[in-house]
Amino acid sequence: MTAAADLTLDELRIELAPAIAEAAIFDGWSDAALMSASAARGVDPAVARLAFPGGAIDMIAAWVAAVDARMEQAFDRELLAQMPIRERIRALVWFRLEAVAGLGEALRRSLAIQAMPQNLARTARLGWQSADRMWRLAGDTATDYNHYTKRAILAGIYAATLAVFVDDESEGKAETRAFLDRRIERVMKFEKAKARWLKPREHFDPLRFLGRLRYPAR
Repeated sequence: MTAAADLTLDELRIELAPAIAEAAIFDGWSDAALMSASAARGVDPAVARLAFPGGAIDMIAAWVAAVDARMEQAFDRELLAQMPIRERIRALVWFRLEAVAGLGEALRRSLAIQAMPQNLARTARLGWQSADRMWRLAGDTATDYNHYTKRAILAGIYAATLAVFVDDESEGKAETRAFLDRRIERVMKFEKAKARWLKPREHFDPLRFLGRLRYPAR
C-alpha cells in the first residue's frame, strides 16, 4: 500500500474520502470529519486541508470519485457486455447504492449540501460524470446527440433513486429496487418508441418526392 506521504493531492482525496464519509455520519461534512479521517489514515492535517480547499463540497466530490473508482474496478467489461443493456445499467446503479450502504446519514447530509444553490452547478457535473462512467462501462459508444441524452437521463435516474434509497426502510431496500426498475423500464419504452419514430419510412423516396414537386404528374 502506498504511504500517504507519497500520494498526489488527487490520490489523497480518493484515499481519504471513504473515511471522511464515515466520520460525516457524526460530524457532518466538516473540518472535524476531515481531521478524524486524516488521523485514521496517518495524514498530516495541514496536507489534508490543502487537498480540500473547497470544504464540504470538495469532500463530497472526492467521495463520489471514490465510488466511481470502485465501480470501475469491480466490473469486467466483457462480462457486462453479455448482459441486456437494462441489466447492465441496473447492476451499475445498484453497485453504487450498495457502496454507500450503512452511511445513510452521511449521504443525507451530502444530498442537502449538494442541493444548496451555490453547489448546483458542481452537483450537476458530478452527476454527469458518474453517468458517463456508467455508460462507458456499459459499452456505450454513441457520439451523436444520444451521447448527451443518455447521460442526462441516467444522471436523473441515479439522483432520483438516491433520494429514495436514503429514506428506504423496507426489507432489502425493496422499495428502492422497485423504483429503480420502474424508472429504467420507462426509459427503455421511451427509447423503443423513439427508435420507431426516427426509423426511415421504407416506402418514402425523398428524391422522387422532390422530383414530383418540380415536375408534377400530368
